[in-house]
Amino acid sequence: MRAIQITEFGGPEVLGLADVPEPEAGPGEVPVEVSRAGVNYADTHQAENSYLSQTRLPLVPGSEIAGRTPDGRRVVAMVNGGGYAERAVADANLVFDVPDGVDDVAALALVVQGATAWVLLRKNVRLEPGESVVVHAAAGGVGSLAVQLAKAFGAGRVIATASSAEKRDLTLELGADAAVDSTTPDMTAALTEANNGRRVDAVLDMTGGRVTDESVRALAPFGRLAFYGMAGREAPKPIQLPNLMRHSTAVSGMWLPHAFLLPGGVVHAAMAEMFDLVAKGELRAVTGGEYALADARAAHEDLRSRRTTGKLVLDPTR
Repeated sequence: MRAIQITEFGGPEVLGLADVPEPEAGPGEVPVEVSRAGVNYADTHQAENSYLSQTRLPLVPGSEIAGRTPDGRRVVAMVNGGGYAERAVADANLVFDVPDGVDDVAALALVVQGATAWVLLRKNVRLEPGESVVVHAAAGGVGSLAVQLAKAFGAGRVIATASSAEKRDLTLELGADAAVDSTTPDMTAALTEANNGRRVDAVLDMTGGRVTDESVRALAPFGRLAFYGMAGREAPKPIQLPNLMRHSTAVSGMWLPHAFLLPGGVVHAAMAEMFDLVAKGELRAVTGGEYALADARAAHEDLRSRRTTGKLVLDPTR
């Protein structure tokens, strides 16, 4: 079958089209004929072996797929690699039936980016009604959904950051109350100004470096920052614990695979709530672009250069 295979670590140039054996479903696994495969920022880290979990070569990347099972069910699923291919297998516990009215792109956006935004808001920062929340990279896959979910969860003021006027306009269209240029030289001051002169209650951050450092300084007493990525590929300064105590603030990290280990079916609850919001027209996935399977390299190049908004997908039928 056709798949994207990585045989050496590096940038987008290591993504090559190959003919590989079809995966075989083992006990507790479900085979899926892939109609669309999602592209995530984490995939770019996996390609260069800078992700949280180390990977072995050769590798077929991709952690999310939409398609059909042999019995005809239309599903979206998390996979442990192998998503950039015509066929894949998924753990039965990580397969979700897609309801009518939700297309493949929306389903793919929800299973990783949507679940990430949901967990960040519900579990990490534990957003309370009326609180202010900052969403960095708010025009991206996670950010565009986090803006909408924050409003749906009762945020008092949602402040989005993005790198271009076009992206900032998109975040306002999605419901943000204010939009800040992510390249501003003083993020602390910019976020405080955008919150009508008050420090902010919650921050969702996947940028790293200076943006993270200055966002921590923008937190109000009992404010919370949730860190879930480092798109800027620059580590923030180490957090000084006495400073957290001095300002009554909290910083947490989040890696989505851990959410699947939580008791009570947290991710299943997240998917059910988000599917319902989509059905009611209160949540929409922003389509960022569709690429042929052979153009996976271009998808990664566009993602890393921040030329994209919303959800990127590969079409294995092309």
